Amino acid sequence: MSDWVIRLIEQSGYLGVGFLMFLETVFPPIPSEVIMPVAGMAAAEGKMSFPLVVASGTAGAMLGNIVWYLAARALGVNRLEPLIRRYGRWITMTWKEVERAQVWFRRNGVFFVFLGRLLPTVRSLVSVPAGLLKMRFKTFFFASTLGTAGWTALLATAGFKLRENFSEIDQYVGAASNAILVVLVAGYFWRLWTHFRVEEGE
Repeated sequence: MSDWVIRLIEQSGYLGVGFLMFLETVFPPIPSEVIMPVAGMAAAEGKMSFPLVVASGTAGAMLGNIVWYLAARALGVNRLEPLIRRYGRWITMTWKEVERAQVWFRRNGVFFVFLGRLLPTVRSLVSVPAGLLKMRFKTFFFASTLGTAGWTALLATAGFKLRENFSEIDQYVGAASNAILVVLVAGYFWRLWTHFRVEEGE
């Protein structure tokens, strides 16, 4: 994967960085933890401009973010109501909780989107609740751009500083991603267990 990323960035420059980050956002298995450090390393070697590396990576990722946002917004959370009412026990969510989430999101959505863009694993999923709950596009765009720019700048800076040792970045971020994934899975099973216990108590 890293060899292909390196070749594409060498051949296509900023356009390649933006394209790869777009793919990374739409198809999460393509890791930004490789793309941006490679681009940062190229900037350190004088082959690219560091500000343009961050700008192109941010632009590509934001294009992917907008695609997910628009798709989720077109669907809308109300269309999911029959599924949630029918299969709520398996997704550990009731429609009342969805309605409470809508209220919470109106108050805290900006912080949720901004922070989510800075977290491995979660960052590619943030657009979905924002779109489903019909967050204002301007607000979504502003919060997403800030968080995405922070993430791409962080990874590019790491590549700029570490250069040939950029693979270490993937190891550290990969460990953080795995930890977040474990927490999410454990949280799901905890919710599932407590959800069934509540139903049994009723």
